[in-house]
Amino acid sequence: METWGFLDSGANHAAVNMAMDEALMNWHREGLIPPTIRFYLWENPTLSIGHFQKLNGIHMEAVHNHQVEMVRRMTGGSAVLHADELTYSIVITEKHASIPRSVSEAYYILSKGVVAGYANLGIAVDYAVPETEERKTKTAVCFEKSALYEMVVAGKKLSGNAQTRKNGVLLQHGSIPMRIDIDLLFDLFRFPSEVKKQERKRQFFHKATTIDELTGKRHTYADLHAAFHDGFQHGLGISLHPITLSDAQWDEVYKLAQEKYTTISDTRNRSISMKG
Repeated sequence: METWGFLDSGANHAAVNMAMDEALMNWHREGLIPPTIRFYLWENPTLSIGHFQKLNGIHMEAVHNHQVEMVRRMTGGSAVLHADELTYSIVITEKHASIPRSVSEAYYILSKGVVAGYANLGIAVDYAVPETEERKTKTAVCFEKSALYEMVVAGKKLSGNAQTRKNGVLLQHGSIPMRIDIDLLFDLFRFPSEVKKQERKRQFFHKATTIDELTGKRHTYADLHAAFHDGFQHGLGISLHPITLSDAQWDEVYKLAQEKYTTISDTRNRSISMKG
């Protein structure tokens, strides 16, 4: 059985969380760490924006008023509100024997750990395989639609994943919500009218669900940590060994966060400060 690294980096500001994912890719490429799974939390509610996503659908004043942090991810897709959840990331070389060349097949393989984690919570999930027209639907809100091989229950989206590959290393990260503050979520986006906003909010209840809603139990991070730590080991057929970062590595992460992730460019390439 292959041994991978495991890092629980705790709760950090948005810029640090995204810098950590990039740093893990760099360290794995340099041979400093093995394939690694990371669990983490967010110091404050955070809206992560897809790498290519425009900001015109984001209600910036509401983001500021709600004291929500905002950061641009390395990965694509629509905006995700991170709050009461476990977030995971995986870094692994593209040359690894278990990693297919196809993005969709790689999602399928790496998400087996997510499927097994949900099973540990008593939730049987399916992989989403959306119809072509649904995939074409554009929305600024990630949880309004399912992408290929994301997790669904009875047609409702339960968790989202995103993936990127850079210089031979694959990064997959995903959001596993315990619950979602739907009022806060929809306040952070612009709608043509209040009527349209309320209509989309009502539709959301038919498109997405959460762990707490499905189980009728209020979960904690510790609950999810145990379920998905075991799930990744069994789902991927690996053994996880804890790794500890040195002070120098943390300094590298903080430096990268400050240089690259504390500002975000809008559609006109103006830099907007997103410091928490």
